[in-house]
Order: sequence, then structure tokens, then C-alpha cells
Amino acid sequence: MWSTSSRTLRQAAPWQVLDGFGRSVQAACRYAAPTSVEQLAAVLEQARREGLSVAFRGSGRSYGDPALNARGLVVDLRQLTRVSSWEPAHGVFECEPGVTIEGLWRRILYDGYWPAVVPGTMHPTLGGCLAMNVHGKNNYAVGPIGDHVLDFDLLTASGEVLRCSREQNADVFVAALGGLGLLGAITRLRLEVKKVHSGYVRVRPLAARSLDEMCDVFEAEVPRSDYCVGWVDCFAGGPALGRGEIHAADYLQPGEDGAPELSLRVEQQGLPPHILGFPRHQIWKIMRLTMNDLGVGFVNWAKYQAARLAHGKSYLQSHVAFAFLLDYVPNWRLAYGPTGFIQYQVFVPYAGGRETLKDVLAIAQRYRMSSYLGVLKRHRPDDYVLSHAMDGWSLAMDYKVNPARAARLKAMADELTERVIAAGGRFYFAKDSVLEPDQVARAFGSERLESFKAMKQRLDPGGLFVSDLARRVGLAPP
Repeated sequence: MWSTSSRTLRQAAPWQVLDGFGRSVQAACRYAAPTSVEQLAAVLEQARREGLSVAFRGSGRSYGDPALNARGLVVDLRQLTRVSSWEPAHGVFECEPGVTIEGLWRRILYDGYWPAVVPGTMHPTLGGCLAMNVHGKNNYAVGPIGDHVLDFDLLTASGEVLRCSREQNADVFVAALGGLGLLGAITRLRLEVKKVHSGYVRVRPLAARSLDEMCDVFEAEVPRSDYCVGWVDCFAGGPALGRGEIHAADYLQPGEDGAPELSLRVEQQGLPPHILGFPRHQIWKIMRLTMNDLGVGFVNWAKYQAARLAHGKSYLQSHVAFAFLLDYVPNWRLAYGPTGFIQYQVFVPYAGGRETLKDVLAIAQRYRMSSYLGVLKRHRPDDYVLSHAMDGWSLAMDYKVNPARAARLKAMADELTERVIAAGGRFYFAKDSVLEPDQVARAFGSERLESFKAMKQRLDPGGLFVSDLARRVGLAPP
């Protein structure tokens, strides 16, 4: 915690060892946690005077290093949680950046609303979600969270506050959404949320015998489903390469829920306290026993057999239970052990995308480093400067970090990256720990990167806002 005083930041901001959510990267950083926008502005002004670089941090849910700053100060914005207004008549929510996805849905659900876009966990702050321009299981239909932002205030390095929307400072709007916090601090945001008529969605589980079949199911379901997401068994090979299960889901229409006043209560949305008879908060310890190739391979086999039995049997599930699978097991990241894991998410164009993803799975198997989790999504393009999305597919994968296999993991990641770049693909910085400057330049193209760098030079000519990720990928001086 830092408060305004006569002391310098170097005296007042304590050192903390922070990590990325995957726990594979850490950094000792000076740390400040302002409790108001006014205090935030004072912290940034003092950092500028002292020559300290600044990275912003919310809930720390990015897997790699975008919220780390080994050479300077990390400013934690989680205490900026004031809700300015909630307008149920229009479905518009306005708040400070420290409000989380959970804080949002808990405030709006009773009035019959749900966030239009959510990631796989409810714990990220909204400021962090905008900085990463998060997407969800419905990206193909509604785009990223930025498509639902009406406007936001950006506190720049000079202390100026810019009101940004698609009509006002539009060039800053499309650069700061997904801009990794490198252009300034979002201090206020206003977004539209989705009207719903029930606290439930109707879910249809569908098994697929291969990646081709999974993509075929997506093609059939995407035009008629509000959500569509696939679990991929990354260990299956041969004709079963990429097999798994798709979950398609729809909002209930007016009248389908006989008691929406009950299902829309916050208390109806909770996750189960026990899983398979064990307390939910202890499950990560059991998971750790299976976090090896043999254990994950068996679990995947069992999960696929269960998917075949459940095929086509629809059921109702709460919004929270469907949306936030990553929250079923608190502290699940600890299951990977003390050296953690990296998440690696690739985005590939629709044309040729299936073959690219098959190659990605096969390359990992050749290195004997199959991902312990695989999540397939369908996407649409957007106009944000550092956008990862395109008309195509994404596959997110988790790789356990083992110091004895570090060289093999690096070699595999490089080969996967080259295959994706050759296919015209991109990557998602919130889930990146491995990209290098030349790879980023080839994936995103010089026009996008030069446009972003020009905006940064305009808004932050002194380079106040920096992160370890920005240095690593060439968006800031090394």
C-alpha cells in the first residue's frame, strides 16, 4: 500500500515478488495499491518524476508476464471498485477498473442481465479485461469485450484524462482496448450488458471422434448457438487426433423458465461446495497426483468415454457453472507444482485452420509434450490494433514446466510458433510466455505494430508504462 506523503516511491513502495497466473515467471517489483483515482494519479506523477517505469496489475490472471515489472513499479488497481451507476432500463454499467467480472454479474443478475462477454474465470478485474480485450465462448457471435464498451477514461503519462469511445478519441479507443496497459490507466469504464430471461442456459454436450469431426460440429452449431466451446484430448493420436467434446449452449427465451425470479437470484448461481465428495478447495491437491503424462492421459480417456455417453443429452446449467469452469477448483494452478505451467493459445485463419491445428497437436506429440488441457473456440475478426482475433479458430493449451525439459519445451514452442505464423496466425498476449520480438513482428505485421508504437509515442513519449512482457516482445526497449 502506498499513500501520499513526503517520502519518495523508492522509500514508500515495498518490494514484492509477484508472479504470472501460470507461476512459471516471477519478478521482484516495487508495489503500490492506490485506493482512489486521485491517489493513482499522484502515484503516476511521482513515478514519472523519479524515473520509475510502471506496469498495471489487476487480479493477476494473465498467465505470463504482462503484470510484472522487474525494473520498476507495479500499480495494483484492485481497490478502485466504485460503481458509478447501473441502469437496468438500458443495460448500462459504469464503474472503476477494479470491479471484477464477479462483482459485475452479482450486481446485474437480479435485474435480468448477464455480462455479454466473460473469460473462463470470474475473478479478473474489468480494467484488466479491457487491457487484454478478453474473449469468451461466444466470440464468433458477439466479439470481444471491447465490442460492448461504450466509453472509458484513460489517464495518460502526462496526467491528462482522455474520454475514449468510437466517436471520441476513436484511434485511442481501438489501441487501448487490448493495449496491455501500455498507453495509460483505464480509470472509468461504461459497458453494455446482455438481457437474459433466466438464470440458466440450455447446454448440449456433443462428442467428436477427431478434430475434423469437432470442427464439423462447430460448423453446425455456431449459426444456431449462443455459445460453443470444445474440449480437446491432446494425447489422442492417429485417426482420433483432436477428439473431444463440444458444449453448445443457448439462453432461455421468455417463458421457458417457469420461475425466473428464482433462477436469477445470486444464491442460485453458486458453484458446488463438493466435487466427487471432496471439498472443492481441496481438489487441487488430488489433481496434483494426476499431473503427469500417464495421469492426464487416463483422465482424458475417461472424460472422452463419458462424453460419448452424454452425447446429445441436453440439460440446464446456471450461467456461473457454464461460464466459469476454471473456478470450479480454487487454486487449481497449484496442481501443476512449484514450477508451474505456461498457457499457449494460437489463433489461425479459417482457411487451412484445421490442418494447422492438427499439425500443432502432432508437433507437441512428437516432442512427447502433449498439452494437459486443450480448448477450441471459433472467432470473428475485429478492428483493435493489437487484436489476436480473426475469422478462424483458436486452440489454448497448457504445458507443465519441468526444468529438466526446459530446452525441449522451448524448442517445441518455437516450432509451434513458426507453424502458426506460416499459416497467417496470431497469438494472445494474456496467455503468452514464449514469444520473441521477431515472431511478434511477423505474426502481427509491421502496420499494426507501427500504428501501436506511434500511439504509444504520442501518449507516453517518456516510456513511463512498461511491463516485462512489453520488453520481451519488443513493444518497449529491452
